[in-house]
Amino acid sequence: MPAPPRSTLYETDFYDWALRTAALLREGRFAELDVEHTAEEIEGLARSDSRQIENRTVVLIAHLLKKRYQPSLATRPWDRTIVTQRSRLQTVLQDSPSLRRMLPAMVERAWANALKLAIVETNMDRGAFPATCPFTLEEIYGADILAL
Repeated sequence: MPAPPRSTLYETDFYDWALRTAALLREGRFAELDVEHTAEEIEGLARSDSRQIENRTVVLIAHLLKKRYQPSLATRPWDRTIVTQRSRLQTVLQDSPSLRRMLPAMVERAWANALKLAIVETNMDRGAFPATCPFTLEEIYGADILAL
């Protein structure tokens, strides 16, 4: 049975499309590639790492806010979350070190969501928190991540 047209396969069976695309690449059969969808998927992989860093930055900043503004309620799970997020960020940044240059922008993009999360988790008013992120990159990510 012949393979369905490339764009149809992409739309109807992504798994099979991905395996077929990988095989075509390995075999050097570039003329048979579904180039547009392949490019989209590769760009999607890059965006995925970027989103992961931003999401982990949100969690880190929210927990740092909770520790700073409710120190009497700080718990070991908060510290564990900070360590876990930093560890997972370090793994992503080791695999994609060029994303390190995006960390300052990640903090800016993550701030609003981190603040919302901290407000919900602390039950504190918005006015109890600063208007902008009060933490340095080192306070957020730790020296180990910045030294990569």
